[in-house]
Amino acid sequence: MKKCSVCKKLRIETGCLDDYKQLAHYHYRDSRLGPFKAIFALKNEAERAETVGVIVYAMPMPGLELRNAATNNFFVGFDRSTQLALINRNIRCISRVIIEPRYRGLGLASRLVRETMPKMNVPIIEAMAVMGLVNPFFEKAGMKALTVKMPARCVRLIEAFSMVGIEDPDLIDAKKVQRKLAQLPSLQSEFIEREIECFLQSYGGHRNNPASGGRDQARCCWAALERIRYILSKLTDRPVYYIWFNPIFDAGCSSSIKMKRVANARNENRESSIKDSN
Repeated sequence: MKKCSVCKKLRIETGCLDDYKQLAHYHYRDSRLGPFKAIFALKNEAERAETVGVIVYAMPMPGLELRNAATNNFFVGFDRSTQLALINRNIRCISRVIIEPRYRGLGLASRLVRETMPKMNVPIIEAMAVMGLVNPFFEKAGMKALTVKMPARCVRLIEAFSMVGIEDPDLIDAKKVQRKLAQLPSLQSEFIEREIECFLQSYGGHRNNPASGGRDQARCCWAALERIRYILSKLTDRPVYYIWFNPIFDAGCSSSIKMKRVANARNENRESSIKDSN
């Protein structure tokens, strides 16, 4: 597939915080970036080195279940300090990928990911994306996707909705769900309200009472609809986990395994020493 003329004029270079700030308002997450390890910018040579894309790398989160699944529990079994040191040494996380709207649809997000991952010089790159199933550019860049398992509380509420006639296809339309809830007979209404309150315990009780809008009927209806919108956003908010293994480090895999075995042996020896001393 031939590159378009615009793409031929774009280059990737080491970026800075100013490059991110130029495009931050186009991202769906909070523009406050926090600590980061590296920024790479996509520049348009024909437009006075205008920044048209940016990717930000940060340090990884300490514990992720899908990371353990993807790495066959490689980072499991250490004491906490050893585990954190091993994770921080071997992993970097993609925290932002932003493309200026005029340049979207050209495959530039995938290009940014694909061409900058090797520059981080670590064995593993990972990312989490709420919109991953809609726009799988991480997979197009060579990353492997693992979906997050639906929490038990979400499964329970979806099943409860089904029991009162609200099925999966309805869960994308908050107004439709609220309309069906308002038409339920008293016993079903009480049942689903208990299930909703149970579900919301994990997110704080301030959204539990749809009548919190006061005596004004219109305000109460608005509060109830907002609560349903919030609930549906939680039911469908399941990020996709992505991981990429740097092929350059494949040759060193055996030494990494040896390092883990040594660390485990040290832990076992330390525990044996403690038992002997007691």
